[in-house]
Amino acid sequence: MPLALLALAIGGFGIGLTEFVIAGLLPEVAADFHVDEAAAGWLISGYALSVAVGAVGLTAAVTRFNRKHVLTALMVLFIAGNLVSAVAPTYEVMLLGRVLAALTHGAFFGIGSVVAASLVAPEKKAGAIAMMFAGLTTANVLGVPLGTLLGQQLGWRSTFWAITVIGVLALAGMATLVPSQPAERGAAGLRGELGAFRSGQVWLSLLVTVLGFGGMFGAFTYIAYTLTSVSGFAATTVPWLLVLFGVGLFAGNWAGGRAADRSVPVTLAVVLAALTVVMAVFALTASSPVLAVVSLVLMGAFGFATVPGLQMRIMAYAGSAPTLASGANIAAFNVGNAAGAWLGGLTISAGLGYASTLWDGAGLSLGALVVLVVADQLARRSRRAVAEPGTGSAAPADAATERHTVSA
Repeated sequence: MPLALLALAIGGFGIGLTEFVIAGLLPEVAADFHVDEAAAGWLISGYALSVAVGAVGLTAAVTRFNRKHVLTALMVLFIAGNLVSAVAPTYEVMLLGRVLAALTHGAFFGIGSVVAASLVAPEKKAGAIAMMFAGLTTANVLGVPLGTLLGQQLGWRSTFWAITVIGVLALAGMATLVPSQPAERGAAGLRGELGAFRSGQVWLSLLVTVLGFGGMFGAFTYIAYTLTSVSGFAATTVPWLLVLFGVGLFAGNWAGGRAADRSVPVTLAVVLAALTVVMAVFALTASSPVLAVVSLVLMGAFGFATVPGLQMRIMAYAGSAPTLASGANIAAFNVGNAAGAWLGGLTISAGLGYASTLWDGAGLSLGALVVLVVADQLARRSRRAVAEPGTGSAAPADAATERHTVSA
């Protein structure tokens, strides 16, 4: 494993910790700034919206620069954002710090995916992407519980100081370990990167991401209510149950990366089908504490097993201009999160119960599977059309990238 992947994973760990740990510290932050729950919630939702903006806008602005320099600059911005949060004298300054850190998130994972894939042999690209995202999953398993505990014992600001230190470590690692990746002569540039979106397969890939990830995280948004009100767990056990969910994320990310290196289409189809079944079973058996725990872990595992394959699919169809498409896919993850949470809120408000969010998730995941199957069928037809005699020797971009994507 190239040590540069470890540096990227540390950066992913810090970014994941910044995103998720605030939920456990929100009461303390709200009390310190004398704001209500709704205002405090913007420290989470404002972060998510900024991720989507940074994933596309910031990535688009840096397509012609050396990717190593971009990643280190993003980490400097990440450090600055968390430093601002740690010393924030007012709620407004705290929100500014959250926005600055969030702008890093999407661009880092989008560009980092391209860099990680370039560090290894072609047959190991998905595994390399999974390694980078392992930092994000580890943040859920270890970082969030420990960060929440630190904030509760020493004050919430101590957690953001700790994240700032993690950012400095990641910056040092990337500066020393990640090889220079200057923009290639004749590289696509912004116009070329935007040209990748002429591919229908790129848009279908984004739709699969929105539906598939939205299904899992939409259900996860309300999982504490499901576990306490339906499964009967005490509220004090929820943080430890979420650690188990994080273990599922970690295992799914690792297994999904290895499987996607063998075949992206097969991996995504199998995982999305399994995710649909798991959430449907979870909805039916949520009243059983034992089955609820099993389903929770499996939901995390199959949900995050999609990530390496989804990143690989869109990068393959973007061809020689993968950077902006990769960033757009990170934005799509967050759009899916918001859409899934919104749909779950609608079903709860309609009086269908907290388990209804799991049915929402199963439905969205099934929709992602249907879109994926249709997209793969269209790609195969495109390949067959190119292979027919008399159609010319040049293959359309979609057909060429599909050959790469399905290779075992």
